[in-house]
Amino acid sequence: MLAGCGSTAAPVTQRVEVPVSVSCIKSADVPRKLVYQFDKLLATAGDGEKVIALASDWPRIRKYEGQLETVIEGCR
Repeated sequence: MLAGCGSTAAPVTQRVEVPVSVSCIKSADVPRKLVYQFDKLLATAGDGEKVIALASDWPRIRKYEGQLETVIEGCR
């Protein structure tokens, strides 16, 4: 018998609790990403077209932003 082999205690199973991060946001709660009118414009679009596209996107962007903030607020 080797020295030390006879004196080693049998291994004991220990339970160790480790915090694991879990997403507080469910996929179903995340609003779909918007397709903006501004992004559909051609590079040659005039200033007026750009302003109109931005103006039509603005209310939708604000609504989307509110939905995202509501989802994120649930994590606090």
